[in-house]
Amino acid sequence: MTRRPLVLGHRGASAEAPENTVAAFARARELGADGVELDVRRSADGVLVVHHDPDLSGADPDLSGGGPIKDMTLDELRAVRPDLATLEDAFDACAGLLVNAEVKCLPWEVDADQDGSVMRATLDMINARTASADGGSFVVSSFYLGAIDLARAYAPAIATGWLTHSQPASEGAPRAAAHGHPWLNPDVRSALEAGPAGISATHALGLHVSVWTVDDPADARALAASGVDILITNVPDVVLAALDE
Repeated sequence: MTRRPLVLGHRGASAEAPENTVAAFARARELGADGVELDVRRSADGVLVVHHDPDLSGADPDLSGGGPIKDMTLDELRAVRPDLATLEDAFDACAGLLVNAEVKCLPWEVDADQDGSVMRATLDMINARTASADGGSFVVSSFYLGAIDLARAYAPAIATGWLTHSQPASEGAPRAAAHGHPWLNPDVRSALEAGPAGISATHALGLHVSVWTVDDPADARALAASGVDILITNVPDVVLAALDE
């Protein structure tokens, strides 16, 4: 294989360290990942934090005091989860790596980003980082097409990706391209079903393809052979080893 996809740690190296923590991001780097994927939400006092679920207790059902992140200050959140990373913490830990920042803003979630302020704050922080010499590179993604449409309008220099689930690439790719987004981020099953012809057709529209979440070595090799550009995985070392075989 003359060209391999980039490999990103899904919420960091989340098979070896608590997901979306500085430890997980550091471990992804140690394992040779080219970057990380992470999730962005905002606390009650306006701090961008890195967490997948809208409720803090979603990380661990046994946590006491967990609740909606939007209703808790950073200090309150860290009283429950001391290792909760701010987005600034995460960007520091990922300096020099590719970061795919998924802004969690689905309209039906409790912390829906109705006014776009979480997305804009995320973009402002990325712009500040990319202005520095070692700022790294970034993609902003969301399952909500309206959110990345806002991102493209607000900060057109920052790459945007549309996350899709159980949607054929033949449907998602033309729509992403029509909205001017350079990345299509399908789930692993949809990307495998697309095959080399579907990935090639997506590339022909001017899009790159970033696939989540790829943990099986055989899937990683098949997707690499199809020509995808990024594999997002909980086990970057396993995927990198598979790609080297």
